[in-house]
Amino acid sequence: MHIDEIKKYWALLSHRTTANSAAARPAIERIIRQYSANGRYYHNIDHLSDLICFQQQYAPLIMDNDSIIYAIYFHDIIYRVTRKDNELRSAEEAAAYLTKAGYPEDKTQKVYRFILATAGHQNPLADPDLDFLLDFDLHILGALPDRYDAYTKQIRKEFDIYPGFMYRRGRKRVLQHFLAQPGIYRTAIFREKYELKARENLERELESL
Repeated sequence: MHIDEIKKYWALLSHRTTANSAAARPAIERIIRQYSANGRYYHNIDHLSDLICFQQQYAPLIMDNDSIIYAIYFHDIIYRVTRKDNELRSAEEAAAYLTKAGYPEDKTQKVYRFILATAGHQNPLADPDLDFLLDFDLHILGALPDRYDAYTKQIRKEFDIYPGFMYRRGRKRVLQHFLAQPGIYRTAIFREKYELKARENLERELESL
């Protein structure tokens, strides 16, 4: 999905869901700038595009597609590896935009909570739609080995301000956290398609660190 398509999909979403269409254009321009910023080797416009494509693919299984799409657009709008509040700041920016645009308050709060949940990839809301969002965000873990290896190199480049020993220590914690979960993926369809491959990828990377 090219940037023009990402913008077109956003325009259709905004036209369909918000009362203040004037806010939509500057918002998508900022989203594109943020995801295209220097230093984003994985959490970039390609990642955004991938998640939008997953939403389109699984839309028939999602109850509130509009809120999922908004959460996707905003979930990594703030991303700095030196900060621990990226998800919170992204959620706040989403809520500020959606309030200004006239999106319903209850759905605005849903988008806010969905983005916060991407920090730990847990679903305290027990919302089936959130399960899909979290699985979309982790789809790369179940990629084919070559693509997964490219992803690990992209992540390392994002964290290149940290020396090797610090990065390996932190990365091991992340991998061990996911491997310790009963299931990396939350939806049955993603578990069936990606769970085994994801565990193989994570274990292989862990052994290499």
